[in-house]
Amino acid sequence: MKHIIILGDGMADWPVKELGDQTLLQHARTPYMDLLARQGRNGLLKTVPDGFHPGSEVANLSVLGYDLPTVYEGRGSLEAASMGIELAPGELALRCNLICIEDGKIKNHSAGHISTGEATELMEYLQQELGDDRVCFHPGIQYRHLLVIRGGNKDLACTPPHDVPLQPFRPLLVKACSPGAQETADRINELILRSQELLKDHPVNLRRIAAGQDPANSIWPWSPGYRPQMKTLSETFPQIRTGAVISAVDLIQGIGRYAGLRTLSVEGVTGLYDTHYENKVAAALEALRTDDFVYLHIEASDEAGHEGNVALKIRTIEDLDRRVVGPVYEAVKDAAEPVAIAVLPDHPTPCELRTHTSEPIPFLIWYSGIEPDEVDCYHEQAAAAGSYGCLEKDRFMQVFMNL
Repeated sequence: MKHIIILGDGMADWPVKELGDQTLLQHARTPYMDLLARQGRNGLLKTVPDGFHPGSEVANLSVLGYDLPTVYEGRGSLEAASMGIELAPGELALRCNLICIEDGKIKNHSAGHISTGEATELMEYLQQELGDDRVCFHPGIQYRHLLVIRGGNKDLACTPPHDVPLQPFRPLLVKACSPGAQETADRINELILRSQELLKDHPVNLRRIAAGQDPANSIWPWSPGYRPQMKTLSETFPQIRTGAVISAVDLIQGIGRYAGLRTLSVEGVTGLYDTHYENKVAAALEALRTDDFVYLHIEASDEAGHEGNVALKIRTIEDLDRRVVGPVYEAVKDAAEPVAIAVLPDHPTPCELRTHTSEPIPFLIWYSGIEPDEVDCYHEQAAAAGSYGCLEKDRFMQVFMNL
């Protein structure tokens, strides 16, 4: 049996008063997810272990069955892997957002969803002005970049910028959690403040302001860590001889690399509502011809949740159902070799809160011939009555891979 996980990042949500106290999954029209829930089995999954921040790196590692206390080294090191950057011992990697600050507050975490071309120009400029034998900026995709500090100390308190929209930035600067990390914290804060001086009048930002767009007028490093020690999925699950990951997000590609999955480059993917769903599905189905396992990650709902845009998030959920889940199901339902499908988010991203939360998320598992449970639709409340109950740690992957 082959396996595909379709992950709608941040798809789960809270009840919304304007929707009659329904969640967005309840309100959205999702005939294919409802069909798979009705014909399959359902449950809840706790993807954020106690004591961990509900970041996408934590939740996706958890979905894939990794023990977080053992392997977690922050987001930066995973994104370094996706960029092909080999971290040497003692090199500290941090995710480095380009953000927009307005009136001393973090207006948004994405600099108005700056383009990759614009962002690359800014990051290369910062490397020229601020980089040295210890500090290196690596351009990534859109607003997502990397900062590497040789000899940095990871014992830091850093705030993810998507957690604090419209809050003053100065109280949120990096703090050392031990005396040995103070020099690293001071250096990062110096880089933040220097970046603001350098970026405010950069031609890229002047053009963006003239066009009515948010400027990328500050960096924001966070989620520090060193190179993680992770087993590949094949070492844990012999059913996965080969596998592939499909995502527009550096983080997910980096997790895939450490997990031993090949990363598929897909034309037209953006990580937003305008991503090329059809190309992602085509790549996933092609991978299933040769691989045992495919991790198909769709970012759009998470970004809509961060924007607090209920209508857009509903649209992204319906797009996932109509343009991803449906075509995958139709393509594999009568396949000669059975294919198991799992559909789930990694964490909730409630539009009301505009950031991640740690509540258990709903999941469904379907394959031809599975004995269904009593659940007849897919959403948070329905899944709670599913036959799998509420799973934790590596139980989801153990169940999914041992069908």
